[in-house]
Amino acid sequence: MTTTAQNLSTIDAATTRLPAHEVIYRQLRDLVLFGDLAPGQAVTIQGLSERLGAGMTPVREALRRLIAEGALEFQGNRRVSVPLLSADNISELILARQWVDPHLTLRATERATLGDLDHLRALDDQLDVAITRGDLRAYLELNYLFHRRLYEIADAPILAHLADGLWLRFGPSLRVVCGRMGTQNLPDKHKAMLEAMHARDAEAAARAIREDVIQGMEQVRHSLEQSGALR
Repeated sequence: MTTTAQNLSTIDAATTRLPAHEVIYRQLRDLVLFGDLAPGQAVTIQGLSERLGAGMTPVREALRRLIAEGALEFQGNRRVSVPLLSADNISELILARQWVDPHLTLRATERATLGDLDHLRALDDQLDVAITRGDLRAYLELNYLFHRRLYEIADAPILAHLADGLWLRFGPSLRVVCGRMGTQNLPDKHKAMLEAMHARDAEAAARAIREDVIQGMEQVRHSLEQSGALR
């Protein structure tokens, strides 16, 4: 089993202890988050039920939650789709992320143990391997896991929830952009952030993650503008 699979299997093991409807919600959420459902792609409730091997009722409940979170939109005729981003959406996402991610990084730097930093470093090392191999799915999963672990260390659940919701909004488009550009052309300020965290320089760590966020989101904006994919 690869290290990426081990990270995800740990999450899967935890979900097996959850109620069935929560498991289905998380599975469907991952399809959105990692771009398995492409922006603008309409899918039916029945099709999702068959894909997940789940009953219609838990799938409907999961869809209601994801629609309320803005990750999906109802199209009628029992169809849903991932919303296409607009230029204004991208601007809002950049504004939100360049505040919330650095603030969570400030808190994480103050609270991180050596074990936490080792875990972040290990995830970043795996991310480097995925980039070198051009493994798009592993890159998307590991990049998300890295940021999510940072949010957990920050111990600010309300802000972490906001940050996670933002990932649902731009994750599908990130998959599209990475598919066009390849993994080796993507910005990565994780190492600068980790060095600052090890030095307990919270301000420098926050600046590094802010640069990481802005560069990444601007790349998404530019690629979508070039392709005409923005609404």
